[in-house]
Amino acid sequence: MDGGSKQTNNYVAKGLNSPEIRMNDNIPFVDEAVEHNHVRTYDSKDDDKKLHTPETKNEDIPFVDEVPEIRGRKDEPIRPKRYRDIEKGEAVHKPKPNGDIVIHASDLGSVHSSPNSDTIVVNTPEGTLYVTLDPYSPKSTKPNSPSTQSTELSDASPSTSKAFGTVESDDLIDNERENAEIRKMNLRRNSVSMPTLQNLESEVLRQAYLNNPQDEIPEHHQSTASGFSDGDHPTDENNDDDDRAKTPLRSPRRKPRRLGRSEFSMDEEDYSPSNSVTSVNSLASLLKEKLQSIPQKIRKKPTDYKLRAFVGLMFLAVAFFVGFAYVLYHQQALTKAYYDNVQFNEPKRIIRIFNRDDHEILKATLAVGLEGKVKSYPCLPEDRRNDGSECLEWLHTLRFYLKCLPHDPGVDNTTCYSVHWKALRNDVYPNDCFDWTDTKVHWYGGAQSLNITWPLNTGSIDYTPFITGDIQKSQWSNVLSRYLINSKGAAIIIDEETPLQVSINSARKEICVRAKYDDFAYVNKLTEFPEMKYNICTSHDMKSLHSSIHNHRRAPLWDGLKPADMQTLESLISEPVWQIAPRFKHELQAETISQYTEDVINLGFLKQGHVLINEFWQNEIGDLSVDTNRFETLNITVDKLHRRGFKVAFTIQPFVSTESVNFAECVQRRLLISERNSDRRIPALTRFKSLASAGVLDITNNRSVPWILEKLEAVIDEYHIDSFYFDLGVAYDMPHYYECEKRLINPDQYKTLFTKTFEKTLNIIGVSSAVFLPRPPIFVSLPPFESSWEAMAMVIPAMLTYGVDGYPFVMPGAVGGDIYWPGSEQFLPFSKGFMETNMTNTTQENGIELPERELYIRWLQMATFLPVMKFTHLPSKYNDEKVLEMAKNLTSLRQKLITPLLLKYKREALEEGLPLIRPLWLVSGGDAALMVQDEFAIGDEIVVAPILNPGETTREVYLPAGLWQDGIDGSLRKGNRWMHEYKVPLERVAYFIRKPDDMRFK
Repeated sequence: MDGGSKQTNNYVAKGLNSPEIRMNDNIPFVDEAVEHNHVRTYDSKDDDKKLHTPETKNEDIPFVDEVPEIRGRKDEPIRPKRYRDIEKGEAVHKPKPNGDIVIHASDLGSVHSSPNSDTIVVNTPEGTLYVTLDPYSPKSTKPNSPSTQSTELSDASPSTSKAFGTVESDDLIDNERENAEIRKMNLRRNSVSMPTLQNLESEVLRQAYLNNPQDEIPEHHQSTASGFSDGDHPTDENNDDDDRAKTPLRSPRRKPRRLGRSEFSMDEEDYSPSNSVTSVNSLASLLKEKLQSIPQKIRKKPTDYKLRAFVGLMFLAVAFFVGFAYVLYHQQALTKAYYDNVQFNEPKRIIRIFNRDDHEILKATLAVGLEGKVKSYPCLPEDRRNDGSECLEWLHTLRFYLKCLPHDPGVDNTTCYSVHWKALRNDVYPNDCFDWTDTKVHWYGGAQSLNITWPLNTGSIDYTPFITGDIQKSQWSNVLSRYLINSKGAAIIIDEETPLQVSINSARKEICVRAKYDDFAYVNKLTEFPEMKYNICTSHDMKSLHSSIHNHRRAPLWDGLKPADMQTLESLISEPVWQIAPRFKHELQAETISQYTEDVINLGFLKQGHVLINEFWQNEIGDLSVDTNRFETLNITVDKLHRRGFKVAFTIQPFVSTESVNFAECVQRRLLISERNSDRRIPALTRFKSLASAGVLDITNNRSVPWILEKLEAVIDEYHIDSFYFDLGVAYDMPHYYECEKRLINPDQYKTLFTKTFEKTLNIIGVSSAVFLPRPPIFVSLPPFESSWEAMAMVIPAMLTYGVDGYPFVMPGAVGGDIYWPGSEQFLPFSKGFMETNMTNTTQENGIELPERELYIRWLQMATFLPVMKFTHLPSKYNDEKVLEMAKNLTSLRQKLITPLLLKYKREALEEGLPLIRPLWLVSGGDAALMVQDEFAIGDEIVVAPILNPGETTREVYLPAGLWQDGIDGSLRKGNRWMHEYKVPLERVAYFIRKPDDMRFK
């Protein structure tokens, strides 16, 4: 190749897509419209004049690409004109006089070939033309892709290479014609392509190009994808440039674009691998163009999102209606109605109870724990009852009875339903759970525990036998009742023979009751398999329901009371109880009692009341006789107390210490509870308070009762004791393997029998534990509380719970907290707060440590409004005039205002069973009152809101509906609202007195 050609190639090496080439308007484009006047082949330049005569300017003369075969014509080709040159008024060659532009074969430079035989390079007067041939396309079309719309020419000067020679021989033409189809099958589409020349000249030109590969081609213009090369047809490197056939080059005619079709249509006619014309300068530009075109080619048609959204909504609607129909089917179609207001879904075992206004007031899941969806069946005829009960049976598992109990609508609006479960296997336990989230109710009653206060559903406890215990050990409290009531007017009353276990919020937010035997609480099996019986009672509201259930009109509590009993009841309400309970036995002597009562009298403002002496009046618990070593003149001391206006009460227990003088006699006479599965002569031992070992008197033994009465009557006759206080302990104080002469339902039945045995023969003022309402004037006591703010906060919830349980007369603990004694199960080791709050307090001569001053004041303020005021620590022991003055004012308030109200509602309690201390929801309705646990009401006339936290002088106060008079400043207050930041100084207590509604106008 000559120097001009090398120079051109070096210049082109910069790239066809460089800005210099693109900005050069002198470079022609193959895809631009051109016009040929005459196209002929020729052998010499002498024929030029013949070809360009006016006669030869005929439109019928075909173009090169339109002639199917040309064999050896010697016409001279004419240089075509470009539209760009015509528009700009330019011409590459000077036109002849007739205006035609003549293009000769000599105008074309050398033809080069690429190694993969798919690129033709031709030097023209305008620059270098690179053409990629593809024989697959049957005809020429306009390129479709925007990236393949032109083939660029180099701006290099024309080369002086050799011109085309003469026409190839016929043999060469025949060979090319035979191999045309073979090459078409082997050639593949390269990244740059143009329509294939369909005529013979194109074949000859290609063959000449393939036979001269020695001419250099810029490397970046050769095909770079070896996978597209025609490896089966290598070029012949031995051919001479002189042997190449000269063929005029004609730009293909632009085919009109078809409208109405996508630019990226994949029709074979419009888009084929051969109808893309473009130039490539490097592999990078090739990849870039292809990657840019990919998203356009794979772009989908616009999605009709409205249609899709409509279809989705329709699908959701259908799914919703199907689900709704399914739920409705299970709730309605599979639900049977019983007794008008009861609905029972058998597959899910869900029972719903409605009131007369069709409001759901109770929802329960029955037979919880029953594995799988076991189908129920009607009971067999021999298992049915003739009392109108509905009977269902889960085969070999459970049997269920439901009955509506008869009632008199004229008396009250209460309706009750009886539920009875029978287990049919030993490993099945009837278990019903009452949900309180779906029905949005609160539950009250039952008992108290360490984590359960007021209402019940605010705490949690796992399945625990429902027997009395120590709340400090996460057991149930010392007083309980198998009675639960919710805020919508539904109550559950569980039969006492049911081996009951109760769980609250253990796994889910629900209250569960279960019947299950165990080896202590329910060791005595009354039936072969566990049975659970309970009643569900409903009314239009909880206040009327509670009054109806605890109504004693048919058997009023006052029935059978003697005048002495009424006097004892009134004296306990109007006078204090002075509890003398030293920590050690040697500290209690006759002089101690005498001195204590003198201190009470010296106060000058407190009435004389009952002097309650703890168990240390005996030498050992169980002696049931006075320790004469410490009380040589006890009869004289008691007479002195009587003259001063006091009444004396001794504390007794049913326990007999192994150190007692009576223990041997009790064992010999078989008066003690024996150990199960052993010899009846062997007593069952237990621990109680400070006793390391003690037996328990068997109250079911007919020999024990006379023996006890004989001992106590001797004490009464000799010392003129006025009454007794029964410290019965809790169920867990019973021996673990206890066995009485008569079988007990549970350990708590013992204390019920013990109290009932002596309540008519002895004057009893109180019991420490109960599961059954004792006969008045017997008060049930709160559990012993430590001297701390946390313990003080538990007093009001315990009082309210015991009142709802049906105990109208409740005796709280001592002001400031109860006394600690060595070995006490309640307070060993020292409870929290005791050491911290009492380290700086003074110790009195009897060894009793005083509570914190502020705690004592706030506790005294609260106790002023409780049914009974019990003192262990006298206010004078603080040597503080402010404490004494405050105690004097509170005593005056109680005598003038509180005591008359308590005596007034005492009659209501004896008649209707309503408690003296009531929750606010018993005073008036309102959802806010349901959660108040730090306020209480005396009847429905006084609301008390004491301070229960240290250092506080303000609090939140809720007033029930009505008109109330402030006890601090005498102002009138509107009810049914909260009062925020209500100020309560240390020396005052917040209380409000109900007034008539028309008083605000006076």
